Amino acid sequence: MSADNQQERLINLGWIVGFVDGEGCFSVGIVHQDDKPHRKGYKLHYQVFHEFAVTQGAKSLSALEEIRDYFKVGKIYLNKRYDNHKEHMYRYVVRRREELMKVIIPFFQAHKLHTSKKEDFQKFSQVIELVENGKHLEETGLIQILQIVQTMNHKKSHEGLIRILTHHT
Repeated sequence: MSADNQQERLINLGWIVGFVDGEGCFSVGIVHQDDKPHRKGYKLHYQVFHEFAVTQGAKSLSALEEIRDYFKVGKIYLNKRYDNHKEHMYRYVVRRREELMKVIIPFFQAHKLHTSKKEDFQKFSQVIELVENGKHLEETGLIQILQIVQTMNHKKSHEGLIRILTHHT
């Protein structure tokens, strides 16, 4: 690689990190799935739902396309808006655990975030590892995941669900 190509690559990597620092989100949700107890992943009637997302207005769709093209995983979804905003929103999303583990997590481990998203990323990575190891299928593991999740992003409390699971045994 020439020096120019290396410099361009570093600029692109820095741009992606900065863009995600500003517009990205590492999130984990817990979805109640009472009607699917026969499926392995819903043994406790709860699904751990994880995603990496970057959101932009329609005018900046090309930025999301660049990020998707760089990572070569995930999809871009249209989120139509009918409120007082003048443009629709688009979301670049990666949800598949394998893609998160093999592409997204290693990238952000190698290229560090600089904002509070760094902590969310670390917690997100912890949860992905716990799910990969099947801990979400055990009550103690699901409680551990919930305790991590409630400290992420907007710090949504899961104390009620934790209390239910703790007293369930």
